[in-house]
Order: sequence, then C-alpha cells, then structure tokens
Amino acid sequence: MNGVLRHPLPACMVERAWRVIVVGAGGTGSAVLPSLARLHHAMLELGHEGGIECTVYDDDRVSPTNVGRQGFYPNDVGEYKASLLVNRLNMLMGTNWRAETTRFTQSVSCYNVDLVIGCVDTRAARRAIVDATKSCNLYYLDCGNDTDRGQVVIGQAEPAGFQKVKKANPERLPHVGQLFPELVDPSFDAKDETPSCSMSEALRKQSLVINQAIAVQAFNLLWTMFRTGTIPFSGVFVNLKTGRTNPIPLDPAAWARFGYDPSRPPEKKARKSRKAKLAA
Repeated sequence: MNGVLRHPLPACMVERAWRVIVVGAGGTGSAVLPSLARLHHAMLELGHEGGIECTVYDDDRVSPTNVGRQGFYPNDVGEYKASLLVNRLNMLMGTNWRAETTRFTQSVSCYNVDLVIGCVDTRAARRAIVDATKSCNLYYLDCGNDTDRGQVVIGQAEPAGFQKVKKANPERLPHVGQLFPELVDPSFDAKDETPSCSMSEALRKQSLVINQAIAVQAFNLLWTMFRTGTIPFSGVFVNLKTGRTNPIPLDPAAWARFGYDPSRPPEKKARKSRKAKLAA
C-alpha cells in the first residue's frame, strides 16, 4: 500500500447481510445501537440483501446512575441493558436482533462474523475482543473514550499465521491493539472501578456528550463503508475540549507514527509514553 488509499470491503458484505457483534450496551453502546438500526433500515431501502444481523453482549443491568447519561429511562432501572435495547429496537424497527446477557469473553465464537464493534470501557474487555477474534476473518471497530476525548479505530483481526501472511498482504488494516498496544493491556486499567453513586458524580468524571460524539463517528464510518464499499480511513480521534476531530489515514506512514511496523513482531509491552494521549 503506497500512500493514502481506500480499503475495499469483501464481496460477501455487499451480497448478504452484515453479521455484526456489538460488545457493550452502556454509554457508547446505547448510542451506537439505534444508529446501527437506522443503518440497517437504510441498507434495506437502498436494495442491500439483508441489512444487518446483530448480536449484543452485555451482562450489566441499568442503574439509576445510567438514566439520562446513557440511553435509558427511569422505568428501565434493574433491566439488562442488552436485552432492553435489543427488544426495543426489534419492536420499533422490525429487526430480529439477539441479546446475550453475559460478558463477552475470549471463548465467544466469532466465526462467520463480519464485524465486531467494541463499546467497552476497560482494557481487559478490549483484550477479550482481540483474543476472541484471533484467527477470524473479520473487522474490529473499537469505540473508546475518556472524560472528553476518545477514538474510533477500525482494523482486521489477525488471521492464523499472521506473521507469515502480513508480508504477502501489506494492505491488511492494523486493529486498535496493534496501533495502540496499551489500549489492550489490562495493567493500564484504573485501580478504582467503583461505580459513581449519582448522575452528578458521573458527570463530573465524564462529559455528557462524549459517548454520542464517538457513536456519531462510528456511524459515519459504517455508513461510508456501506455507500462506497470501502473503508475510507483507519479511524478518528475526537477531542471535545478543543472541538477537533483528527482522522487516521489508511497509510503505513501514518501507522508508523504510532509505532506500528507490519514487518516487525508485536511488542511484548505497551508503550507507556502514549498512555496519556489515548482513551480507555
């Protein structure tokens, strides 16, 4: 791959329904899923065969702190997030999506899946996605955020024998764990994972807008993928504090600036110097 190019989608994603797994139905997941249902409807209206077949994984229940900050209402408290959102969308949009009220682990089978969308808030959860998708021929779209910034990064899972294949297929897109190893290193997760006791406390920790901002970028990328049959860029950085979005181009030179070299074995340890620049 020389310079900035577009990455063509495989023919199967043009000819049949996209088989999608969404991991996480909380802040970002509850914003992504309605947009995914809208995309499904638009795809069908524009003649696509099947739209989107989706399965959502999340073992969490709605808490009072989630109301207003995530896509939930007072009457939702106590219900499983995944089944609540999926049932709501199935009823409103006529989809036939599935909810799994269990935690997504590396033992989940991802064969026959085209795309995994990660909407998780820990590096351990992101690591589980990377491990579960190893040797699978699929795309991994990571949606991560911190207090008022975040990233959307799309790449491809590592096929079996990746070290041998990558030289023969230099156009393979690196996934978030290859561009930013610290984002899949659980040792970087915060020690205090105690949930906020109130919505006001939660809002002091995180912008009310960041999840929707990340979801919009993911939605735009997926819409562009469908309309053009290509992936136009590797990802986007979002910074609400500065009001800026910065794309990550499909360009080995750009990937190299993040330390990714497809001809070199993956590093054993994350690069700590970039920890402050990236969102969990």
